[in-house]
Amino acid sequence: MYFWVMSHHPAPEANNETVIAQTKKWILDVVVDCNFCPFAGREVKRGTVAYEVLKTGSAQTVLTAFEAAMKTMDRSTEIETMFLILPQGFGHFADYLKLVSGAERLIKKKGYEGVYQVASFHPEYLFAGSSSADPANYTNRSPYPMLHLLREESVSKAIASYPDTHKIPEKNIAFAKQKGLAYMQALLAASMRVDA
Repeated sequence: MYFWVMSHHPAPEANNETVIAQTKKWILDVVVDCNFCPFAGREVKRGTVAYEVLKTGSAQTVLTAFEAAMKTMDRSTEIETMFLILPQGFGHFADYLKLVSGAERLIKKKGYEGVYQVASFHPEYLFAGSSSADPANYTNRSPYPMLHLLREESVSKAIASYPDTHKIPEKNIAFAKQKGLAYMQALLAASMRVDA
């Protein structure tokens, strides 16, 4: 049985602090330590990452919170990036992808195109054409479904200052494949063994 299968079915008593602690451990151990995002470590150290836990299964409620998150980032320039974490609902990857599309439409509808962008992470993330046993999927697999809100200007600056950013995804995939499925599963599973 795969470790990640259980990750999107947390115990009902998982409180917000625990969910955030698990997410932070995943960011440090996977995103930063595996260097999947070369820019993440700096923001973690600076304390510019915000987290919000939404315990709902409603797409409309999540999209309302997503819009509120963009307004919060408008007011709070010290927040560089924000994670909306969804521990209940959106466990099915297809449902989650519809939510991501809704968030992208909302960015355009509310005039935030070119200001914010959304990145997607999910416990069952599956690249098109890949199998569920492909370790490469773990470059985007997270403890919970989440919407990652980024400032587009900051992304553009980071890309401009980093050589060969277009090679980051293929480098990440090569890393995950080299480490193998069991290693990547264990790394993700470890993030769930954290309490606030």
